[in-house]
Amino acid sequence: MTMLDTIDSIETYYRQALENDPHHSVAIATLKTLIKVLDQDKSTTVVGLRENVRGSIDRLKSIECCVQVESVSEIFLRFITLYVSRYDSFEALKRALSIRSDLFLKDGVIAAKERVAKLASTFIAKNTKILVHSRSMTVLACLRAASKEDKNIFVYVTESRPDSSGRQMCELLTKEGIKNQLVVDASIGIYLEKVDMVMVGAEGVCSSGGILNKVGTYPLAICSRDINKPFYVVAESYKFIRMYPLSQNDVPATTNGHVSASDLPTDKLDYTPPAFITLILTDLGPLTTAAISDELMKIYL
Repeated sequence: MTMLDTIDSIETYYRQALENDPHHSVAIATLKTLIKVLDQDKSTTVVGLRENVRGSIDRLKSIECCVQVESVSEIFLRFITLYVSRYDSFEALKRALSIRSDLFLKDGVIAAKERVAKLASTFIAKNTKILVHSRSMTVLACLRAASKEDKNIFVYVTESRPDSSGRQMCELLTKEGIKNQLVVDASIGIYLEKVDMVMVGAEGVCSSGGILNKVGTYPLAICSRDINKPFYVVAESYKFIRMYPLSQNDVPATTNGHVSASDLPTDKLDYTPPAFITLILTDLGPLTTAAISDELMKIYL
């Protein structure tokens, strides 16, 4: 039995990792928990190890009902166990898994955001006006990178009801010295006339090339296409998920984010189909929506 052998201890470690991360990254907290599980695992066979990691993933998914937990966990499991047949002994395998786990955390997750930001900055010209939705640390990193290149950008931020997370985004932008303005969600039609592009993050990038993101993203995408404004998604590849929604009814429930007022709808995500997305800017490079399924095949086949 390990220290993290109960759902309570897994939840405690996960919550601590989430609290200690300056950006409260669900992906980083999830990976740190799984790495701890690997370090403390007492299995003596590959099958036992895989079962324990799989059980821990299932526990994390029950603790934090969030798309990112599922996507990063599944890719992590695939990454660390991809070459298990190469090792002569189980101890050698466990040492290799530990090394690969740290590599995935540092290069596949922590460094991925900056690679996305560097790429996205090349799509932002000087004096660009950008409309963003809700609070996204990946979008913030992209705007920060553009600002550091003295591109003199101006950012309109939707309030993003019901949790008003757009207000937090405005505060973060102001701290970065980036000019911004908070706008009411219902006024996106007015402000789309003023901007050069729309940039949003994603909770999950689906096999279809569509995205799951904060509710309100879909109507923003519809309006953007109607008046021919580029609609860019910025997302790290660990957010790619084997999911193929056909409608809003297929969007998974989530408990991630702030709790809304009791008299407001509790839906926190909506699904934006690929037809409304111009490009997805990732740490793997700029991808068309059709290319996402190919990238997922590379990971899982």
